[in-house]
Amino acid sequence: MLKFTANLSLLFTETDLIERFEAASRQGFTAVEIQFPYALDAQTLKNALTAAGQKLVLCNVDADDLLQGGEGLACVPEKQARFRQAVAQTLAYAEVLKPAAINVLPGRCLNKSRLPEYIKTFKENLCFAADTFSPLGIKTVFEAINTYDMPGFIIHSGAQMLALLDELNRSDLFMQYDVYHMQMMGEDPVKYIKDHADKIGHIQFADCPGRAQPGTGRIDFEQLFSAIEKSGYSGWVGAEYKPMGTTLDSLDWFRQLER
Repeated sequence: MLKFTANLSLLFTETDLIERFEAASRQGFTAVEIQFPYALDAQTLKNALTAAGQKLVLCNVDADDLLQGGEGLACVPEKQARFRQAVAQTLAYAEVLKPAAINVLPGRCLNKSRLPEYIKTFKENLCFAADTFSPLGIKTVFEAINTYDMPGFIIHSGAQMLALLDELNRSDLFMQYDVYHMQMMGEDPVKYIKDHADKIGHIQFADCPGRAQPGTGRIDFEQLFSAIEKSGYSGWVGAEYKPMGTTLDSLDWFRQLER
């Protein structure tokens, strides 16, 4: 049976972050993920998780200006010192919250002539993050993001993720496979997950196009969820979509699975 998390950065945003844990619990979620939890201190988050009977499955290392159209943090050569500071911040939270995985967003390269340098920097930073989180038993993951939503993103295909994993050859490093982003890039998530489940540390989904809840786009979620379940993947599956309407109205897919 699949294990679903609610991404509290996109779901239940009708309330403040601190109230979303209980809101997710009332709808049947036993685990959550947060893109960037740093607006609240770690102990406050821990208390909210405990009160709601939930586990934090995933969070991201800070990505600086990535969501505002910038290059981010993890691949920019001039920002390596700042990336290490961000990893130290995440480590402090991880020691309290004990997530299953921590995501390092690769980022953008807006000057194509510097792409090899940016890729090299990302590899170094990714290994630094894995060295930091692995002693806590936490997986380090990274994800590919489509270049329509984020032009210049340096990792944007399943093939790139596989090549990077093969090159770095680390048992504590996995891909975070985002169904929406890879569908946007024209890939077949069902086949990919079936073929590479052992290399995936976390899965996220939204319908495509639009990045809203299942049933609003062209993805066959019955087929997708069945494929994940049969693939041997044993991790969590994150609902990371932008609800069309209210969050409660967007959860029909989850209620049907629960029944």
